[in-house]
Amino acid sequence: MLRLSVYMLVICTMVAVMLLASWALGPRRVDRRDHIPFESGVLPLRDVAIRIPVQFYLIAMFFVIFDLEMVFVFAWGVAVRPAGWPGYEGMLAFLALLLIALAYLWRSGGLQWTAPRARVPRA
Repeated sequence: MLRLSVYMLVICTMVAVMLLASWALGPRRVDRRDHIPFESGVLPLRDVAIRIPVQFYLIAMFFVIFDLEMVFVFAWGVAVRPAGWPGYEGMLAFLALLLIALAYLWRSGGLQWTAPRARVPRA
């Protein structure tokens, strides 16, 4: 516990010293061009704020989640022989849970890029 406390104290001290040094040694002059955003030295001709749809973030999160789960499948594939039949059954249950989650996402419209259409009741 003492080593952890000393380590945390050293890290906090180093962070404080770096912040104070950058504040003390940093440039003081302010130019009107300092607040203009640019990329590769080219000034923008129009507003650079791009509105990205929420569906993009949802699809990206789903991709990361399912991609991470495939890492577990790969790790199981490496250790398939020592895991034996219980490991095989566990992986089948895991994959079944993945398929259920994917079916739920698909059915609820979580994978659609466009807004869901309103259902019209049939007479």
